[in-house]
Amino acid sequence: MNGTHPQRRAEVRALARLAGDELGGAVDGIGAVHRAISDRVFAAVRLGVGPAARPVKLVHDTITDGVYRAVSAAAVAAGAVAEHTADAPGVAPSRTVYGSGLLAALQGLIGDTLADERPILAGPMTFRCEGAPVGAEQVGAGLARPSGHIVVFLHGLVETEHAWHLGGGPSYAERLDTDMDCSALQIRYNSGLRIHDNAAQLSELMQRLVDHWPVPVERISLVGHSMGGLIVRGACFEATEAERTWVRAVRKVVCLGSPHLGAPLEQVVHYGSSLLGLLPETRPFGRLLRRRSAGIRDLRRGSVLEDAEAADIPLLEGVDHYFVTASITRSPRNPLGRVLGDGLVLTPSGAGRNRSRRIGFEESNGLHLPGANHFTLLNHEAVYAALRDWLGASEAARADSTG
Repeated sequence: MNGTHPQRRAEVRALARLAGDELGGAVDGIGAVHRAISDRVFAAVRLGVGPAARPVKLVHDTITDGVYRAVSAAAVAAGAVAEHTADAPGVAPSRTVYGSGLLAALQGLIGDTLADERPILAGPMTFRCEGAPVGAEQVGAGLARPSGHIVVFLHGLVETEHAWHLGGGPSYAERLDTDMDCSALQIRYNSGLRIHDNAAQLSELMQRLVDHWPVPVERISLVGHSMGGLIVRGACFEATEAERTWVRAVRKVVCLGSPHLGAPLEQVVHYGSSLLGLLPETRPFGRLLRRRSAGIRDLRRGSVLEDAEAADIPLLEGVDHYFVTASITRSPRNPLGRVLGDGLVLTPSGAGRNRSRRIGFEESNGLHLPGANHFTLLNHEAVYAALRDWLGASEAARADSTG
């Protein structure tokens, strides 16, 4: 029995139960839609044939309700049977690329619920090395040559640290470790939690990291993709308010496709879920959309603070803030590009400025990637070149001053 077997058993059993419960709930929802539609059909029929339709409807309802109850129960039972595979040897799903990807998708969708009801599938924010969690106190000790320049990468919604390998190439962190004098670290977190909750976790994690770093920390650079960029901003604000020492070392912040002004898809879902709830035929779909996680809801306005309607937080003084945006069209001014942006985030939101809101990024500190989508930003040569220039600027200045 290997060391990860207890973790595997707990995760697989929780996943099996969740699958059974969720599939059973989905069948119940389909049954509700079926009943709502049939009620309308029989109401129309009754207008034509009168009371004669009533016994037919009774038989129909009895049969269909029985079928849906049986299928729902079978789904729950199947989940219970699947639990028995938990005792098979192997690695915990959270330690594998595909398993962690499944968990990340679940966390992004219902991560706040998982944290309350199935915490084994949620997990705290952690540094990761080859899929395994590493305590903040042990990260530096595990490096062959820890640097005084720490670069931390945070993924986005429904992602893990493996997302930085998009396309199969080396990640930005791996390349920076080779090309620069720095220690590049990657974090995994539950993206279904409120952004301000993850920001507080990041702030606490960074403090523990700096307190136990084996060499003096000269500077910290933070890089976040999508939601990760909002969490970075929130963590810096939280640390400043709490007077945490780690934030004093922050010199660079880079946001890749972060929805600082909100994400249009979440805005559509927000209003769409209300509209779907108006009719019984679509009400189950409305309830499904309303179940989306608190983290997703925060993306509607790019909310970083606990109060979703609060004013935007200021950027850190004396820190260089950079942003990267993308558009699926060659030009962000293309009408289609204006509407779709990178597919998930519009260019003005990624740049942090529109007619009514302005986050404070300097326009000269931005890069736009035409003909690209939201996930292209995870691993692209132009983005890496920008990261290398931005994060290495301090090294170049220091080399010039000592040359």
